[in-house]
Amino acid sequence: MALTVNGRTRDLELDVRASLLDTLRDRIGLTGTKKGCDQGACGACTVLVDGRRTLSCLTLAVRCEGREVTTIEGLARDGELHPMQRAFVAQDGFQCGFCTSGQIMSAVALLAEDPGVPAAQVPELMSGNLCRCAAYPHIADAIAQARKEM
Repeated sequence: MALTVNGRTRDLELDVRASLLDTLRDRIGLTGTKKGCDQGACGACTVLVDGRRTLSCLTLAVRCEGREVTTIEGLARDGELHPMQRAFVAQDGFQCGFCTSGQIMSAVALLAEDPGVPAAQVPELMSGNLCRCAAYPHIADAIAQARKEM
């Protein structure tokens, strides 16, 4: 199958049962997407598929043929961090960092879905991404900062 990830098409031979997460990490070598619960409950594996938030642990890689997959590694352009990545750094929107890539990917999609989403709704709309370190206030601040730049 041909899988387009971060703008690059890769020809892969895959088991039809392979998850997108395992394909990204083990076959393509993009380890920024994290395997948390492997059950779709934590959001650490969030990537964008055609610009929409997708839990890669619950998505079969073969279902992504002909679609554009974007991982955390694909957000930066020409050596410049994406505004959301910069905001997470500036606002200390992470502690241990394990959930950070999923949080960033979800936040990018959230603002693309509704740039005018009220700040009070952001925590609910990000509730599929868990942070065991409880950096939620900093994550919300990072989203608010990035919204101004995006």
